[in-house]
Amino acid sequence: MEILYPRCAGLDVHKDTVVACVRCVTEPRHREVRTFGTTTSELFALGDWLESHGCTHVAMEATGVYWKPIWHMLEGRFELVLGNAQHIRNVPGRKTDVSDTAWIADLLAHGLVRGAVVMGDRAHWLVATLEVLGQLGSDCVQPAGPRGFEPPADPHVTESAACRRQAVVQKLAVEIVPEGIKL
Repeated sequence: MEILYPRCAGLDVHKDTVVACVRCVTEPRHREVRTFGTTTSELFALGDWLESHGCTHVAMEATGVYWKPIWHMLEGRFELVLGNAQHIRNVPGRKTDVSDTAWIADLLAHGLVRGAVVMGDRAHWLVATLEVLGQLGSDCVQPAGPRGFEPPADPHVTESAACRRQAVVQKLAVEIVPEGIKL
């Protein structure tokens, strides 16, 4: 099978550790595994270690939320691929962090890891803005004691707020959301 990325790495991310496997098929050929912590200084050390091996691409599993700080620390230094854990699951049997990282690195080297969409800063800003706009709709609903919330007596208030929110969302979507992403 053709090797697309001769110097790449696979990461197995946990709450307190990141196990990394560098796979280099160009001279000097080697494979090396190392474990790092998840503190900021350790993540900088991880990035430096990957760079010292000449890695261009790094893949990791998208399990939980533990991948996010690693992604943000390595973003811009490497071409990152976030793979779905079900798509890059290792063969059944005895499983270790070392074998997982080697498997991820091998899959990445051959271009077999389908990357998930990871939102950039602008998209994160858009999501946060949309959440705030969603909360603005609650201004049109007033507390009604023990029964919870009821709409205001004047339906035009709710309709007007919804129209304003819709206009802002459409403007943001045109200016910020990349093509192909649907809201």
